[in-house]
Amino acid sequence: MSNENLMTKRWLIAVAGIVIQLVLGTVYAWSIFVKPILGANPLWTKETVAVTFMIIIGTIGLAAAFGGILVDKKGPKFAGTIGVILYGIGTICAGLAITSGNLWFLYIGYGVIGGIGNGLAYVVPIATLIRWFPDHRGLITGLSVMGFGLGAFFVGKIVPGLITSMGVANAFIALGVVYLIANTLAALQLKNPPAGWLPDGFVPSTKTVSAADSFSWTEAKKTPQWYMIWTMLFLNVSAGMGLLSKLSPMAQDVFRIARNVTDPAELAVLGGGVLATASIFNGLGRLFWASMSDKIGRKNVFLVMFATQAALYFYLPSVTSPLIFTICASYLLACLGGGFAVMPAFAADSFGPSYIGRVYGFVLTAWGAAGVVGGLVFAKFDQVRPPLYIAAALLALGFFVTLMFQRPKHVSHYKAANPAVSNQ
Repeated sequence: MSNENLMTKRWLIAVAGIVIQLVLGTVYAWSIFVKPILGANPLWTKETVAVTFMIIIGTIGLAAAFGGILVDKKGPKFAGTIGVILYGIGTICAGLAITSGNLWFLYIGYGVIGGIGNGLAYVVPIATLIRWFPDHRGLITGLSVMGFGLGAFFVGKIVPGLITSMGVANAFIALGVVYLIANTLAALQLKNPPAGWLPDGFVPSTKTVSAADSFSWTEAKKTPQWYMIWTMLFLNVSAGMGLLSKLSPMAQDVFRIARNVTDPAELAVLGGGVLATASIFNGLGRLFWASMSDKIGRKNVFLVMFATQAALYFYLPSVTSPLIFTICASYLLACLGGGFAVMPAFAADSFGPSYIGRVYGFVLTAWGAAGVVGGLVFAKFDQVRPPLYIAAALLALGFFVTLMFQRPKHVSHYKAANPAVSNQ
């Protein structure tokens, strides 16, 4: 295939990757389902249902590490197809669990099976597109994971009507079937570029690690920088996922106080509207911050995101205006999404693209850990003030970790380029 055809093909593969991420990102709309699930199963509690979200996010993070191994070994088409099929099945299982009233089936079906599929598939478009777009790493990872952020927006708009017309259980089943069909077709389009391929006119930057100098997973995990990147993602996601898990109920409380709204159905619509709006920025923030990282650098973007988020989380408990609350939530979710968008390029710049599936796949275990920690912190307190202050402290810590980060030196290649060092 000519280079011109390959340049066209990479954008078709990018579209397929975005479709996959769009469907996978529907997991972030969990809070919309909570009250209808409790209505369908009165014996379940908010706490037991909330465990489902913590399970699936924790499982996604762990499964992403194995997705990275699988995509490097078997290729993106195989890894992606397995993942999206499992996520579709897990979503269908959620509907069956609600129908049967079996909470453990919900945990295992949606939480574990769906989480494994989501995690396996999540890393595949990212690892694939980083290889196809060495000239636009930030932009392409931003576009890819933008779909993940926008998934909750579409579900937030569609699902309330779907639940009203067919019930929450059937809504899950219908969504699961759509996910299976759309994502399987998209996954079958994925493939890696030819070995050594570069876009026309592209010269790799000396400020990043080239494919030839890439760190293997064994080498990367021996550097302190890998653990610093893991920590940065963990801290950013802990705050964001905690907020996301309670965003709709928090928004409803603001509307209840500010506008004296008491009707549960009206509050649910208003809370869902805030979640849908913030989810738009979760997606747009991925594209914005990723594009900014191509201009000002990955490290500088994280410094800005950590500093501004810490200030806003500290301010949020005093917000009583629905408009101000929505603006704050939108910015915070834009930074949550931005962290996911910038980090793959940050990892590729630091460790090279050749083994990015494994290197970044294991970084994503921070996502799983953060989903559990953030969810527990926000679930533990009845009042919103303490967890928001804890989130602010975590983000302040993230700022200082980022400030200390310096790109790692590849010892073997450094010695090869400096024979005098090898003899010391």
